[in-house]
Amino acid sequence: MDRKPALVVFDLDYTLWPFWVDTHVDPPFQKKRDGLVQDRNKRPVNLYPKVPEVLQQLQSEGIAMATASRTGEIRGAKQLLDLFDLNRYFRYTEIYPGSKITHFQRLKQQTGIPFHQMLFFDDESRNIRDVSTLGVVCVAVPRGMTLSLLREGMESFARSSHSLPDDKV
Repeated sequence: MDRKPALVVFDLDYTLWPFWVDTHVDPPFQKKRDGLVQDRNKRPVNLYPKVPEVLQQLQSEGIAMATASRTGEIRGAKQLLDLFDLNRYFRYTEIYPGSKITHFQRLKQQTGIPFHQMLFFDDESRNIRDVSTLGVVCVAVPRGMTLSLLREGMESFARSSHSLPDDKV
């Protein structure tokens, strides 16, 4: 049986949705009767199309999920997670400015899951670089989260040689 991560962590901006929540849209957000989400200026706000399927797939496999975002627009990001009904997937959320290393240290403390059992998706190479130093398997997301990226990440995780306990933190 292939080795699977105990925790899959997602960045938000340009990973789950195609914008920076602190600069490209204007909170507060609202959900219309037809289910569409809009910002304060009535502009539509969307997820990348395959995000719900990606999250459903992981949930069906019983894999815990978390978010790790460096945005300064904490309230807006949390509101979008709620309006898109994504909170049902994420057991843990680390949303605040600063290093993603801090986000992951807190996730490790909260979950008890060692870094080598985590898989991380993010669009920014600096975050991938930083978090990979902890022993987390990281996957770059060039144009939004997709099922093929999820598959690539799961395969990369299964192939990873991270089998020793964490000793870095």
